Amino acid sequence: MTRKKLRENIFLMLFRKDFYDDEALKQQLEIFDKELEGASEEEHEYINKKAADVIAKTEELDKEINERADKWNTARMGKVELTLLRLGYYEMKYDDDVPVSVAINEAIELAKKFGGDNSASFVNGVLARMTDEK
Repeated sequence: MTRKKLRENIFLMLFRKDFYDDEALKQQLEIFDKELEGASEEEHEYINKKAADVIAKTEELDKEINERADKWNTARMGKVELTLLRLGYYEMKYDDDVPVSVAINEAIELAKKFGGDNSASFVNGVLARMTDEK
Protein backbone atom coordinates (compact mmCIF):
# COMPACT_ATOMS: atom_id res chain seq x y z
CA MET A 1 0.00 0.00 0.00
CA THR A 2 1.38 3.43 -0.87
CA ARG A 3 1.94 6.11 1.78
CA LYS A 4 -0.82 8.10 0.11
CA LYS A 5 -3.24 5.19 0.54
CA LEU A 6 -2.09 4.61 4.12
CA ARG A 7 -2.78 8.27 4.89
CA GLU A 8 -6.20 8.07 3.25
CA ASN A 9 -7.11 5.09 5.43
CA ILE A 10 -5.90 6.93 8.53
CA PHE A 11 -8.10 9.87 7.52
CA LEU A 12 -11.09 7.55 7.05
CA MET A 13 -10.53 6.10 10.51
CA LEU A 14 -10.11 9.52 12.12
CA PHE A 15 -13.20 10.89 10.40
CA ARG A 16 -15.33 8.70 12.66
CA LYS A 17 -14.00 10.34 15.83
CA ASP A 18 -16.49 13.19 16.14
CA PHE A 19 -19.53 11.03 15.49
CA TYR A 20 -19.17 8.43 18.25
CA ASP A 21 -18.52 8.27 21.97
CA ASP A 22 -15.33 6.53 23.07
CA GLU A 23 -16.76 3.01 23.29
CA ALA A 24 -18.63 3.19 19.98
CA LEU A 25 -15.56 4.76 18.34
CA LYS A 26 -13.43 1.85 19.48
CA GLN A 27 -15.91 -0.55 17.89
CA GLN A 28 -16.04 1.48 14.68
CA LEU A 29 -12.25 1.51 14.39
CA GLU A 30 -12.14 -2.25 14.90
CA ILE A 31 -14.76 -2.75 12.16
CA PHE A 32 -12.86 -0.46 9.79
CA ASP A 33 -9.61 -2.31 10.48
CA LYS A 34 -11.22 -5.72 9.83
CA GLU A 35 -12.72 -4.52 6.55
CA LEU A 36 -9.46 -2.96 5.34
CA GLU A 37 -8.58 -5.05 2.31
CA GLY A 38 -5.12 -5.66 0.93
CA ALA A 39 -3.21 -4.31 3.93
CA SER A 40 -0.33 -6.24 5.43
CA GLU A 41 -0.03 -6.75 9.17
CA GLU A 42 2.59 -3.99 9.26
CA GLU A 43 0.27 -1.61 7.40
CA HIS A 44 -2.62 -2.41 9.77
CA GLU A 45 -0.34 -1.62 12.71
CA TYR A 46 0.87 1.64 11.12
CA ILE A 47 -2.67 2.83 10.35
CA ASN A 48 -4.01 1.91 13.78
CA LYS A 49 -1.07 3.42 15.67
CA LYS A 50 -1.12 6.70 13.80
CA ALA A 51 -4.91 7.03 14.13
CA ALA A 52 -4.65 6.29 17.86
CA ASP A 53 -1.85 8.85 18.26
CA VAL A 54 -3.86 11.56 16.52
CA ILE A 55 -6.94 10.74 18.62
CA ALA A 56 -4.85 10.87 21.81
CA LYS A 57 -3.54 14.31 20.86
CA THR A 58 -6.84 15.73 19.58
CA GLU A 59 -7.25 18.23 22.42
CA GLU A 60 -3.75 19.63 21.89
CA LEU A 61 -4.11 19.65 18.09
CA ASP A 62 -7.48 21.42 18.29
CA LYS A 63 -6.02 24.08 20.59
CA GLU A 64 -3.27 24.84 18.07
CA ILE A 65 -5.72 24.81 15.16
CA ASN A 66 -8.04 27.21 16.99
CA GLU A 67 -5.15 29.60 17.58
CA ARG A 68 -4.26 29.74 13.88
CA ALA A 69 -7.56 29.32 12.06
CA ASP A 70 -8.36 33.00 11.57
CA LYS A 71 -12.00 33.67 12.50
CA TRP A 72 -12.72 29.94 12.71
CA ASN A 73 -13.12 27.53 15.58
CA THR A 74 -12.91 23.75 15.44
CA ALA A 75 -16.52 23.58 16.67
CA ARG A 76 -17.66 25.39 13.49
CA MET A 77 -15.48 23.57 10.97
CA GLY A 78 -16.67 20.86 8.66
CA LYS A 79 -15.70 17.40 9.85
CA VAL A 80 -13.67 16.63 6.72
CA GLU A 81 -11.62 19.80 7.07
CA LEU A 82 -11.17 19.38 10.81
CA THR A 83 -10.04 15.79 10.44
CA LEU A 84 -7.54 16.76 7.74
CA LEU A 85 -6.21 19.64 9.84
CA ARG A 86 -5.70 17.30 12.78
CA LEU A 87 -3.93 14.70 10.65
CA GLY A 88 -1.88 17.25 8.72
CA TYR A 89 -0.78 19.15 11.82
CA TYR A 90 0.00 15.90 13.64
CA GLU A 91 2.28 14.87 10.77
CA MET A 92 3.92 18.29 10.69
CA LYS A 93 4.59 18.33 14.42
CA TYR A 94 5.16 14.72 15.43
CA ASP A 95 6.03 12.61 12.38
CA ASP A 96 9.67 13.18 11.47
CA ASP A 97 9.31 10.81 8.49
CA VAL A 98 6.90 13.22 6.79
CA PRO A 99 8.29 16.54 5.53
CA VAL A 100 6.08 19.54 6.34
CA SER A 101 5.46 20.25 2.65
CA VAL A 102 4.32 16.66 2.09
CA ALA A 103 1.96 16.77 5.09
CA ILE A 104 0.37 19.94 3.73
CA ASN A 105 0.17 18.71 0.12
CA GLU A 106 -1.34 15.37 1.11
CA ALA A 107 -3.94 17.09 3.32
CA ILE A 108 -4.84 19.33 0.38
CA GLU A 109 -5.21 16.34 -1.96
CA LEU A 110 -7.46 14.55 0.52
CA ALA A 111 -9.51 17.76 0.90
CA LYS A 112 -10.00 17.83 -2.87
CA LYS A 113 -11.13 14.22 -2.82
CA PHE A 114 -13.39 14.23 0.25
CA GLY A 115 -14.25 17.87 0.92
CA GLY A 116 -16.26 20.61 -0.68
CA ASP A 117 -15.27 23.23 -3.20
CA ASN A 118 -13.38 25.41 -0.70
CA SER A 119 -11.96 22.64 1.48
CA ALA A 120 -8.52 22.46 -0.13
CA SER A 121 -7.86 26.20 0.11
CA PHE A 122 -9.11 26.29 3.71
CA VAL A 123 -6.91 23.36 4.78
CA ASN A 124 -3.94 24.86 2.93
CA GLY A 125 -4.42 28.26 4.58
CA VAL A 126 -4.65 26.93 8.12
CA LEU A 127 -1.77 24.45 7.78
CA ALA A 128 0.41 27.12 6.15
CA ARG A 129 -0.04 29.25 9.29
CA MET A 130 1.20 26.30 11.34
CA THR A 131 4.51 25.79 9.55
CA ASP A 132 6.39 27.86 12.09
CA GLU A 133 5.82 25.07 14.59
CA LYS A 134 8.25 22.57 13.10
